[in-house]
Amino acid sequence: MLTTYLTRTKQLLQNPAAPVSLYSDADLTEYINIARGQMAGEARCIRYQATLNTVIGQRPYPFSSLNTGVSSTNGIAGALHIRSILYAVGTGQQWIEARAWQWFAFFYLNDPIPSTGAPDSWSQYGQGASGSFYLDPIPDFVYNLTCDTVCYPIDLVDDTTVEAIPYLWTDAVPFFAAYYALLSAQSSARLADAERMYNYYQTFAQRARQAANPVVNPGMYEDSEDPTKLNKIGLVPAKGGNQ
Repeated sequence: MLTTYLTRTKQLLQNPAAPVSLYSDADLTEYINIARGQMAGEARCIRYQATLNTVIGQRPYPFSSLNTGVSSTNGIAGALHIRSILYAVGTGQQWIEARAWQWFAFFYLNDPIPSTGAPDSWSQYGQGASGSFYLDPIPDFVYNLTCDTVCYPIDLVDDTTVEAIPYLWTDAVPFFAAYYALLSAQSSARLADAERMYNYYQTFAQRARQAANPVVNPGMYEDSEDPTKLNKIGLVPAKGGNQ
């Protein structure tokens, strides 16, 4: 996949071949991996049901303790945030309610004699790849958690590296990589070209989201288009368009 990304990015940049190449493959590879990480965070397109066994008496857990599978097999480097958590009960699972950190801190951490038991609430504290979350009550047993996580990918080093970003979002990556490359030129003309590439990136990323969304509930993901946006800003949809 790395060769494909490099080829597409060079085509967008109209990067000539050596000896007058404007951007080296090493630099473009770095830009591609930056683009992939940004795409994973913005589009939330890499999902994984990560697992974690709680520790008796331990309330906080870093994202690094989540089992997100084998990176060389699924291409996942780690979690960016958690969407929901359940824990195993018998042959089924029990949902744990998510709370805002300020609420969690006031009602649960603000307690000189904290309770113990099966977790019924959680809250994220640390952010991004070095994030963390807290549980309440404090676990009194080893509970097996299943966390619906949004993840970021490992860096591509060659064509044998597994790509975790799904199609159609892979089509948007070269535009962001080209945007980053053009920013490095630091000239007004190149900066204008960079802005155009970023706009194309956003277009392709949004198209990927719309294509991936289910028809029954097309607005279920945060980066979906607002179906009521036209009404909110006082515009009338074009004839024959979505109402």
